[in-house]
Order: sequence, then structure tokens, then C-alpha cells
Amino acid sequence: MALQVELIPTGEIIRVVHPHRPCKLALGSDGVRVTMESGLTARDRVGVQDFVLLENFTSEAAFIENLRRRFRENLIYTYIGPVLVSVNPYRDLQIYSRQHMERYRGVSFYEVPPHLFAVADTVYRALRTERRDQAVMISGESGAGKTEATKRLLQFYAETCPAPERGGAVRDRLLQSNPVLEAFGNAKTLRNDNSSRFGKYMDVQFDFKGAPVGGHILSYLLEKSRVVHQNHGERNFHIFYQLLEGGEEETLRRLGLERNPQSYLYLVKGQCAKVSSINDKSDWKVVHKALTVIDFTEDEVEDLLSIVASVLHLGNIHFAADEESNAQVTTENQLKYLTRLLSVDGSTLREALTHRKIIAKGEELLSPLNLEQAAYARDALAKAVYSRTFSWLVEKINRSLASKDTDSPSWRSTTVLGLLDIYGFEVFQHNSFEQFCINYCNEKLQQLFIELTLKSEQEEYEAEGIAWEPVLYFNNKVICDLVEEKFKGIISILDEECLRPGEATDLTFLEKLEDTVKHHPHFLTHKLADQRTRKSLGRGEFRLLHYAGEVTYSVTGFLDKNNDLLFRNLKETMCSSKNPIMSQCFDRSELSDKKRPETVATQFKMSLLQLVEILQSKEPAYVRCIKPNDAKQPGRFDEVLIRHQVKYLGLMENLRVRRAGFAYRRKYEAFLQTKIQAAWRGFHWRQKFLRAKRSAICIQSWWRGTLGRRKAAKRKWAAQTIRRLIRGFILRHAPRCPENSFFLDHVRTSFLLSLRRQLPRNVLDTSWPTPPPALREASELLRELCVKNMVWKYCRSISPEWKQQLQQKAVASEIFKGKKDNYPQSVPRLFISTRLGADEISPRVLQALGSEPIQYAVPVVKYDRKGYKPRARQLLLTPNAVVIVEDAKVKQRIDYANLTGISVSSLSDNLFVLHVHREDNKQKGDVVLQSDHVIETLTKTALSADRVNNININQGSITFAGGPGRDGTIDFTPGSELAITKAKNGHLAVVAPRFNSR
Repeated sequence: MALQVELIPTGEIIRVVHPHRPCKLALGSDGVRVTMESGLTARDRVGVQDFVLLENFTSEAAFIENLRRRFRENLIYTYIGPVLVSVNPYRDLQIYSRQHMERYRGVSFYEVPPHLFAVADTVYRALRTERRDQAVMISGESGAGKTEATKRLLQFYAETCPAPERGGAVRDRLLQSNPVLEAFGNAKTLRNDNSSRFGKYMDVQFDFKGAPVGGHILSYLLEKSRVVHQNHGERNFHIFYQLLEGGEEETLRRLGLERNPQSYLYLVKGQCAKVSSINDKSDWKVVHKALTVIDFTEDEVEDLLSIVASVLHLGNIHFAADEESNAQVTTENQLKYLTRLLSVDGSTLREALTHRKIIAKGEELLSPLNLEQAAYARDALAKAVYSRTFSWLVEKINRSLASKDTDSPSWRSTTVLGLLDIYGFEVFQHNSFEQFCINYCNEKLQQLFIELTLKSEQEEYEAEGIAWEPVLYFNNKVICDLVEEKFKGIISILDEECLRPGEATDLTFLEKLEDTVKHHPHFLTHKLADQRTRKSLGRGEFRLLHYAGEVTYSVTGFLDKNNDLLFRNLKETMCSSKNPIMSQCFDRSELSDKKRPETVATQFKMSLLQLVEILQSKEPAYVRCIKPNDAKQPGRFDEVLIRHQVKYLGLMENLRVRRAGFAYRRKYEAFLQTKIQAAWRGFHWRQKFLRAKRSAICIQSWWRGTLGRRKAAKRKWAAQTIRRLIRGFILRHAPRCPENSFFLDHVRTSFLLSLRRQLPRNVLDTSWPTPPPALREASELLRELCVKNMVWKYCRSISPEWKQQLQQKAVASEIFKGKKDNYPQSVPRLFISTRLGADEISPRVLQALGSEPIQYAVPVVKYDRKGYKPRARQLLLTPNAVVIVEDAKVKQRIDYANLTGISVSSLSDNLFVLHVHREDNKQKGDVVLQSDHVIETLTKTALSADRVNNININQGSITFAGGPGRDGTIDFTPGSELAITKAKNGHLAVVAPRFNSR
């Protein structure tokens, strides 16, 4: 912002002349008073909008009181010079509309009330005028509103920046990448219902006109342990709940999922599946739509959801120990789903979950796992599958955001605006490896903030010989060195313990820490603490005194999480996956790479160092987010919590430096360049104005001539075309020649164009336009192709359920059509999946069936072999047998292998006989049954038992085995009404009406 400062001789008024609006600073004995001639409302002037204008600027109490007064009026933004302080309101304040964006667009930073959009616009204008890359660094602890601020910044740029000449969809993709990344990377924690469990840095690329033309995202350390474990009151990643709550029934059925999150081990540990502030069903719709915007095909969405579902099924894999205490998979159904969803071989996956492959002296050996090791392997696989899929997802989004026109001149002059939204400082009741990495990240960013503000600014004043009283501040470099120093830092010690030969454990790592850094003032353990402090420190814990306060870490799991090892045979199994996403996530080159991969902590440290380099290469702007309370309640201002944040964020020190220093600072080169550019633009405009006057007449005459020539050429073309058509019409019946070729081509083209509008609408529509003689053969070929295409489309539109219905109806037709009287009455009636609900089948029967699923159930009547007394029964079909049930008891089980055939009459009765092997001692004989849905029941039984060709349709009588050495007979006769009785000859007599439909 270019300002001219004029001191009036009285020395009482400083006039700041701004290119858009004037502003006065009135000096008085009671401090500084600001009068903005833009006319701020009384509400906007609650407290002070910039802490630099605070009368008692050295008082922390006055600082917090100003925050409180503004917070009570829902004024959540306040400046410290160019730094924006934001307090999370935990409610929608309706201050991010298009009207608000226009209010802050193109207006000077201090002319309007403090707002995130003011920072956004200032950064954007600096990017355009100075042609230098910018970065907005958003910091604060978990739940302070960093993610929301990032979304609002993206929204501002997407809606206010000019649209690019090509690739305008990039703005939508930038916005829609957020809900997708939040679904897969955010979760509910104790501090925040939408906590980022990964770090994100996004670059947005702008062309020379200021239009967004591309973007790129860097992600940091996804908290993948959350996939398999959540603390009480927390949830897994949002995507799991969104899929279960919002997914269509057909989608869930295909993935083998049910809506209840309590059914999945990976979703129940936090005991917090439902959250009042989260609408998973609505969020699912947003995510599903966003996937299409960022160039996901239907197949890619299907593959992605298959992986999400596979993680849930992995959590439900259970093991049992055999006689040798080796783990064996006991949940076959889950294994089948995993095999299908991950597109891997089932036996290979089973072996990989229960054995570990070891290579010794070039020979591969399989070592069986015990229960604990198998559970570890299962969880490691779940974490690897999810985390690698997340990395693939980020790369997929980056390909969607990449500029599609890198060869254009505008691309070579792009500038970049970076947005940093990374996890905030975390202190939980139980802090582990993830919190250690997250808090180390925050230490690095705090160090960068100190370097770029407090430290560098003071050093600049001293270097230029300006009288300056140093402002003291805490430099947290000492803590960063404690964590990252080579050979002596915590990460180096952790890596050394992970890589050294011998029996290394979490406790040996702690002992090594105590030996190496025991004298460091910011490190403490139970062994090093005094008697009083030991009461708050466990023997397996260490404490770091961070810039934001003390945090106690449990070393349990540090080595495993840092190693992040996945057994070799699990890798081999996943590398063989036919799922397109998995095949990219697990590259076969991993199997041949003998080099040990870097540890998680080292990878994270290197990525943070690269992030710091990126941020240092850009002109920074700062948004410091503050959480007003831990309960996430609107209107509640917790002074103790806020004072703690003000202290560790260094806001008071920042205020003192800003108050004592110069409010407006620019490098000489940038300032000079701006002035030169402004002068050149004025000179250039005057020259253009003079030339324009002289050129106007020349341009007008040239344009009139151009229009006349175009009109004449058009008339000439029209006359020639009409002549060619008339000549061709006269010779239309002659062989093709130059004189009639134009007319014949026109007729063919007209027919094809009209055909496009008159195509048949469905398979039953036989209409077809009459073609010209020259196109008869082509017309027939096109008609054939059209019919095939309509048939193909119809087949593609058939749902799996309807396809199964048609298949069953086709089998019923093959068996009964023209053979059984009541078959035609069954044709218009749909076969249904079961005739008995789950509540109608006794739990004792379900328990007796064990893991066998019930494929079909129907109420039937069974006739005794002696006396033919009717008795109510249930017929159940499982994958292996026909089961006859009486109330809560299984009366008879006929394995399909022992089912020799099925007999039924040709009349309209509903009786049928199941014939069994006479040599089977477990069977009492054949079974005589009656079903009200006999065609449906027999069709499903024949398909389940593979006995389609073994159904006998008899006329007259059926003989059946009534027991050892004794046969029974059923006599069928046509009559007017259905009657079933025992005849005097001892046979079962059935009278059934005849229908003429056969």
C-alpha cells in the first residue's frame, strides 16, 4: 500500500494520504485516536481494531480485555499491525457473503474493519503489483479455526479473482478439494469436531492477469493410527461414517456394509459414532459431488469406496489359536469381502495375515504368527492401506489442479500464493508419537514466525543504525534443537534405537534419552525429576517444556510407529492387487528394493525443513487463531485459556515490536520499482491517447471495406451453391458424376441428420425412416447397430436384483412352462428374496446354523409319512442344505449332496416331494411338503441345490420313500376344488382343478 505522510506544522496532526480514501491520525496526550473517513459504525469501534493503538500496550490484561469486548459483540478479528488475530466464535456469524467480499475487495487494509478478507485482498494485490510469491500462515492450537480460515480464503479467491481464459474449472476444483480432503483426513477429537489429522500446504498459481490457473497440495504426516484406535469421545476419519450414513443401499450391499457403525471394531473404540454438530449424510452428498468435480470417474469412485470398505472389514477379521498357539482366521465372510474389494487372492491374503515371511541366507521361510502378532499385522495392513490411499488421493487432486496449459505465455509469468493449514498444538490426557510429531511441527512454525517477525525486524533496525530498545522474547530454537539436532536430538536417538541390532524396546529408547539429554532444561523423566514431580510422571513417560507449555509423552508404541513396518508377505499380497488404486499405492519395486526405508520421524523432519524453505521464499502474512474455550461453546470466553495462548503465540512481544517500530516498511528495490512502474504507466497512457485519435478514421474505413468484401463473397457463394443443387437434382437418377455429386452428398447428409432425430426410442419401436436408394445398404447396417445399441443399453440398465429376478424366472419357465397348470399364474408375480422376516425365525435355529447364511425362507406344510397329518413347518435354504424347522427346533437337514430329486404333479396343487438317498441313515425318508408359492420355492431350491434337471413333473401319481423298506404313494386327480385327504387304500389323495392355460 503506497502512503504519503504529511506533518502539519503544528505537530498535532499527521495526515496520511491514501490513493483511495484519506485518513487522519490525531495525536493527543491520552494516546492515539484514529478517525477513518470511510465512516465505521459504532459497533465496529468496540475496543480498538488494532492492538498497536491500545493505550496500555504493555499490559497483557488490557490486551485480553480488548479481545473480550470485541468477542462479546461478535467482532472476532483484531489486528496487530499486519498480523490478524482471530477468535473462533463456534457459530456462523454471516460475515462471509459475496457482499462482504466486495466490501473488502480492492480497499486498503485499514479503511474497513478487521477481517480475514482484508488480509486475503492485501496479499492478492501484493502478489499482482510486486509479482512476488506470497504465503498466508495460519497458526493456532487444535480447534482454533485454522481449517475454516483456509476454506474462507479459498472461497474469497475463487469468487473475486478474474476467470482464466482457459481452464476456468480450476476454481471449482480448488474449492471442492477441501471437502474430499476433510472427509479422508479430518476427524472428531476431544478438542475439535473437525480436527485436521494431517498437515496441508496449498499453492494456488495465478497468471499475469490475476486469474487462478492451477494449484498443488503438500500433505504432512497423516495420523494413521486413528484408523485402528481412537480415544474415548473421539471418532475415526469422517469418510467411514459418511459412507455408512449416506451411501445408497445398493452401494452398501455391494461393499458388504451395514449402516450401523457399532458393527465395526475400528469405529466403536471411541464410543462416539454420532455427533450433534456433524451431519454425515449431508456431508456424504457434498463429498460424492466433489469427487466428480475433481475429475474422478465412476470406476475410480467405486475403487476408492472399495478400499474404504476393506478397512472396515479388516477391523472385523478375528483370529483363534490352534493346538500349537498359532493364529487362524475365523471370520470367513469378512475374508471373502476383503478378497473381492481389494482384488487379491483369498488364500494368499489368509496366509499373509497369519504368517510372516522371513528371508534367511537367500531362502524364504514362513513363520506362523501368534494371536498378538496376527492382530498387529492386521492393524498394520489397515493403516498402510488407508495412509497410502490418502497419499494417492492427494496426488490425484494435484493432477486435477495442475494447469492444463503450461505452454501458454501466461503460464511462464505465474505467481504463487501459499496457504498453510497445519495441525495445531495438542495436549491430551494420553500423548503419543503422533502428538510428539505434531507439537514438533508447531515448534518449527513458531521458530519461523520468530525469525520473520520479532528477530529479523529488530536486527534490521540495528543494522540500519536506528535507535532501538530491544524487545525480549522467548526464542524456541533451543526446543527445536532438542528434537532435531543431529546425533543428539530426540529423533536421532529414536532412529538409532529403531535401527540398532539387539532387543530394542520403548523403554530402552527412554533410557537412551535419559543418558543423552538428561541435562537439557526442557527435558524431564521420572528418573530425572525431583520427588514432588515424580508423582505426575510415569516410568514410561518423558516431558518436554514446549513453547506452548508442558506436554507429557508416553513412549509406548514410539518404536513401532517410527519403524512403520509392514510384513513382506503382506506387501507382496497388496502388490498383486487388481484394484487400480491399490496397484499404484503398492509398487512392486518395493519388493526388490533392499534399502531400508527412512523412519517416519526422519521423513517428517525432512518434509518440515522443506516446508520452512518454501515459506521463507515467499512474502508472509499471518493469521493467529485463538480458541476461546475447550467446550466449543459460542459466547464463552475462558480468560485463563486465552491468556495461555496469547503468551505462547508471542502476541505481546509482537505488539511491542510493532508499536516501537515502523508501521510501514518496504525494501528500497521494491519501493523504487513500484514508483517507476506507476510513472511509466502514466506516460504510456498519454502516448496511446494521442495515437488513438489519429488512427480512428483509418480503422473505420478499413473496417467498412472488410464488411463489404465479406458480404459480396457470401452472396457469390450462395449463388454457386444453388446452381449446383439444381444441376444435381436434374441428374439425380444418373450415375455419380461431378455434376450430381454435390446434390447426392447433400441428400445423404440430410438423411443422416434427420435419422439422428427419428431414431427408435426403445427395443420395441420398429419404426425407421425410408433411406434414399444410395443409402439402403448403409441404412440397414445402421439399423442393426442401433438395435444392438438399444439392447446393450437396456442390459446395462438392469440392476443386479432385477437381473437375478429374470434369471430365476427364466429357470422357472424352463422347468414348468407347458408342464404344470398353475405356472402361468406365477409369471406376473415377482419372486422375492425371502417369505420370512428375521424376527420370524427362532434365534436358536440361527445359532444352530452357525455361520451359514439363510438364502431363502418360506412357511410350508409337511405331511407325515404315517397318516399324512399336516403340520406347519418352515423351509430354509442355506448354501449347503435344505433345512426343515419346527418352531425353535431343526427337524430335518437335507444336504444338497443327498437330495436326489424333486417331484411335483402337473396339476394346480402346491405339493412337492424332496427325494433323498435311501442309504443315508440320518434321513427318515423322503419329505412331502406343500407351499403356497410352489413355483418360487422349487425354482430357488433347484438353483441352490443345482438340481434344475432333477425336477420330475408327474401325471397321475408320485411314489416316495416313507421309511426303511416302506414306500408311499400320492394320487393326483383333476377336480373342481382342491382337496387333500387320506384314501382308503392308504394313499394320499390330491384333487386339484385343471386350468386350460397349459
